[in-house]
Amino acid sequence: MADITLQFPDGKQRQFDADATTKDVAQSIAISLAKKAVAGKLDGQLIDLNAPLKRDGKIEIVTKDSADGLAVLRQSVALLTKVALKETFPEIQFGSEVGDADGFYVDTDKQDGQVSVDSLPAVTDKVQAFINQKLAIKHVVLSKADALKKLEGTSYEAKLVEDSDKTEFPFYEIDGVSVLASGVSFDNTGDIKFFRLLSVAGAYFEGKSSNPMLQRIYGTAFYKQADLDADLQARQEAREHDHRVIGNDLDLFFVDPKVGAGLPYWMPNGATIRRTIERYIIDKEVADGYKHVYTPVLANLDLYKTSGHWAHYREDMFPPMDMGDGEMLELRPMNCPSHIQIYNHHIRSYRELPLRIAELGMMHRYEKSGALSGLQRVREMTLNDGHTFVALDQVQDEFKKILRLIMDVYKDFNINDYSFRLSYRDPENTEKYFDDDEMWNRSQTMLKGAMDDLGLDYYEAEGEAAFYGPKLDIQTKTALGNDETMSTIQLDFMLPERFDLKYVGADGEDHRPVMIHRGIVGTMERFIAYLTEIYKGAFPTWLAPKQVKIIPVSDNKHGKYAESLSKKLLAAGVRAEVDHRGEKMNYLIRDAQTHKIPYTLVVGDQEMADQAVSVRKYGEQNSETMSADKFRDEVLDDIAHYSNYKG
Repeated sequence: MADITLQFPDGKQRQFDADATTKDVAQSIAISLAKKAVAGKLDGQLIDLNAPLKRDGKIEIVTKDSADGLAVLRQSVALLTKVALKETFPEIQFGSEVGDADGFYVDTDKQDGQVSVDSLPAVTDKVQAFINQKLAIKHVVLSKADALKKLEGTSYEAKLVEDSDKTEFPFYEIDGVSVLASGVSFDNTGDIKFFRLLSVAGAYFEGKSSNPMLQRIYGTAFYKQADLDADLQARQEAREHDHRVIGNDLDLFFVDPKVGAGLPYWMPNGATIRRTIERYIIDKEVADGYKHVYTPVLANLDLYKTSGHWAHYREDMFPPMDMGDGEMLELRPMNCPSHIQIYNHHIRSYRELPLRIAELGMMHRYEKSGALSGLQRVREMTLNDGHTFVALDQVQDEFKKILRLIMDVYKDFNINDYSFRLSYRDPENTEKYFDDDEMWNRSQTMLKGAMDDLGLDYYEAEGEAAFYGPKLDIQTKTALGNDETMSTIQLDFMLPERFDLKYVGADGEDHRPVMIHRGIVGTMERFIAYLTEIYKGAFPTWLAPKQVKIIPVSDNKHGKYAESLSKKLLAAGVRAEVDHRGEKMNYLIRDAQTHKIPYTLVVGDQEMADQAVSVRKYGEQNSETMSADKFRDEVLDDIAHYSNYKG
């Protein structure tokens, strides 16, 4: 048999028999390497450990301690899960299955009801039985025609094969059951050690909302028990911070697929948090010199052609709506063109500059179904948006003023862990960015100069700018330690040029303003998701949807006193309510704690006689008795100081 030539990562080449496998290659290097090997990579393509190599190419040995090695393990468990499901539910249909850095999942569909989380223990037991039996995993590669013939009657997998550009498709057989695979696998079930099936959730076939909803079964696997335990602990911590879970527990918001993915409904509790933030932001901006406006969520498509959004941002915009008379309307993806119209509505004088325009502006983005996530990634969002129109010599002072406002807002929300990123264009990418070297050099120098004047530490990142100008991104840490852009300040010389913006200078001549885009806390949706996770749902008093829960010891005897307290607190601006359910006292107190209400008041005979309350703060075991008036003053002080009140 003819030899093949394999090139190793260090550049060295060796010859092997054409029927040599990756395992053979590993053994020729070192027995210890062969023991750790789980697959190979030929010219960057993963291949089974015992598959004949057949041709020349660049070879890599994939070991257990690599990311690819972990993916192979998880792909193997995904295949065992498919076989276990097939044996448990013979009529089950499969969509995609994926093993990657996050774990693995298997998409399923059953006519008589989807696989539920209650079914996972039985499926787990069957997978574990396969592992214990150390069964061979047989590998067969079929042509596209043969694969389609084998998959006849399995609509989802047949469509995946039909739509694929590949000419060969791998099938793996375990315990007499053959299943289609999307990746490579072990050759024996006994090589799998530690796994866990985690949860089930809905997922559209191929990630398209127009397709059927399948049931996605999630799992994970590791080579060591300690790694699995650490991962499960991290997942539990993530779940405790997950705004989607907390949002459901505290009845803040929901998303209904029947209405539309990525379109959240705000329940009264969530709406209260949002309204409090919106009022705070508007008051803060008005005090800082901004003029608040309302502008339409629809605009003529020509507006976005002029702005450049249609050319540079079209993939993220919804299709235009033909009004039948030649007018094409577009759901706005950005508010800046609307604020430009506000500026252009009057002749402007240098005396008006800086002119600051702000809005809680609703926008729409064409997000793919698979990218949507709770409030963090949505299709409809409200941006805390603002645009300042300034003369060239006002740019740096206005930039500093905006940054001080952002940092002041962060202080009120107790956001302390953040960093500054100056985001520049990639000068080699002429398609993504507006092509004007002079504009970019000038604006990037201005931003850098302003940050240097303020003496703030920052780092620089090429390729992170908006298409029309550089920006300062303020990066915050999420509850799980990830970086996220919270606020931005962007310089823009392009849009004033495109829209022919002018102001009359002191010399009586027309001049071109510079436009500064800024967002203080981003969108309401993402900001509230961030806060929910940072606080784990225990919102500070000023933001809490319910600030005070009043529990009468006996509703018949103390209910009227509790109501009088509630009315006084409501009149003072405190969100208070009485729990009239008449359940056992300990249950009602626990329920208030479960719903993370900042203050729980218990009132009985003594409190009613003394016009007092027994106060228990969230997270504390002990109560304190004080006069009703003193408590009112304390909670109002707490709210007034944005819950930084120290007592």
